[in-house]
Amino acid sequence: MQRIPFLSRILLFCLAFCTCLAKQPPWVMRISCGGRLDVHTAPTNTLWFKDFAYTGGIPANATRPSYISPPLKTLRYFPLSSGPNNCYNINNVPSGHYVVRVFFGLDGHPNFDNEPLFDISVEGTQIYSLKSGWTNQDDQVFTEALVFLNDGTASLCFHSTGHGDPAILSIEILQVDDRAYYFGPAWGSGIILRTAARLSCGNGKPKFDVDYSGDHWGGDRFWSAIKTFGQGSDLATSTESGIKMASNAPNFYPEALYQTALVSTDTQPDLAYTMDVDPNRNYSIWLHFAEIDSSVTTAGKRVFDILINGDAVFEEVDVVKMSGDRYTALVLNTTVAVNGRTLTISLHPKEGSQAIINAIEVFEIVAAESKTLLEEVRALQSLKSALGLPLRFGWNGDPCVPQQHPWNGADCLYDKTSSKWFIDGLGLDNQGLRGFLPNDISRLLHLQSINLSDNSIHGAIPPSIGSIAGLVVLDLSYNLFNGSIPESLGQLTSLRRLNLNGNSLSGRVPAALGGRLLHGTSFKYVAISGALKYLLALNGIHP
Repeated sequence: MQRIPFLSRILLFCLAFCTCLAKQPPWVMRISCGGRLDVHTAPTNTLWFKDFAYTGGIPANATRPSYISPPLKTLRYFPLSSGPNNCYNINNVPSGHYVVRVFFGLDGHPNFDNEPLFDISVEGTQIYSLKSGWTNQDDQVFTEALVFLNDGTASLCFHSTGHGDPAILSIEILQVDDRAYYFGPAWGSGIILRTAARLSCGNGKPKFDVDYSGDHWGGDRFWSAIKTFGQGSDLATSTESGIKMASNAPNFYPEALYQTALVSTDTQPDLAYTMDVDPNRNYSIWLHFAEIDSSVTTAGKRVFDILINGDAVFEEVDVVKMSGDRYTALVLNTTVAVNGRTLTISLHPKEGSQAIINAIEVFEIVAAESKTLLEEVRALQSLKSALGLPLRFGWNGDPCVPQQHPWNGADCLYDKTSSKWFIDGLGLDNQGLRGFLPNDISRLLHLQSINLSDNSIHGAIPPSIGSIAGLVVLDLSYNLFNGSIPESLGQLTSLRRLNLNGNSLSGRVPAALGGRLLHGTSFKYVAISGALKYLLALNGIHP
């Protein structure tokens, strides 16, 4: 028996190990919103997990707004009574790069808005706003974005805008390669790529990657079919020949994507595609080519320029030369700034046959919002529970971002040094609060103002408030606080206004606090028993 040398055995082991790693499937989570059971859907036998303990809202029977929507029977909607911000919080998500996709739903109930309009955010960054008429556009019944998830969780929030109740059919979180859609030095964890358009040219039927038998690491992209850019402006062509270099890392495009194309004509030599976009944004554009025209046999037979909004971004593109052969995939990427409301991609022939294109992808480049300090988010969540904050406040997600939808009653300030938001004010006066004030309020270290007046908050004033060094205003008047005034309030050297009247407090004003009042602090304290009354204000009166 022939022996394999030791080093060769190590090499074979390493190759086998690397091959095994390469074949590991991506992490996938698909949720059937409102579903009480896991379900598999035809024709691909896709698994959708039941909707359990991720969020609030109300489950209901679903109406699919489009034939491309997943064939699911339930949805979850969020009435305004549950608050303006509602979120799915998904835990145990491995750190990595993901496609996050949300399909919208319609509730068949007569009182339900036939076309709700709302905003969607991922990880605190707003990525999309539904536009009027979305139910009539197949490519608008969902939104998706490429995002890095690095803290073990995924947060997807739906923000009411006063035009019906947000209704969600499904949520997908699909892992992709860590380097997928790398577009240059600006790319990274601080960037979100929102899909603005994805077109399969010359194809007559919209498809997902799975319909193309695409690699699972591609994120199961949806490709809208476009048979023509304009009446008589081009011709569709196709091939059954195999395409080389298509399903390569990191984007793993399906081979079949390159087996159809649009080709310009003699009467209309330029190919041009125009789409609506949001103005004053940056867009990452990915153009796909493969020479599948049998009449083009060598390099130099088809050469064209590519222009975006009239500016040349690629000159003398020769697909055969640049890809290395016929029937070989070529992908070109560029980033453009768009000031207007349209984006036009033009292919202008220079040599030989007319222009050709197989597919187009357009992504809006979105800067990820900086989040609120985690310790302060947790403190607010504790406060929400202890005070019994009404659902209408919608304290879900991040308190400060997206900036279009901050929490009511919490004031935010951005710290450039730490690149984090923090809470510098609480304004929850006259909100019918009936709980107690927890010690955790002291974890809001950046507070300058607390106004909880005119509620029914009971219990003792937590001594921990005295550790909020920057506090300037503390108004706890007209509640049901009892016990004595904590000695620790005397440590609040920045305090300028303290209102404690209208409570069931008793005892003396702490000596340290009384001394502070000589230096201009406004103070109101009334003992309900009538045995003691203090009213100190800026006029210098003190006990």
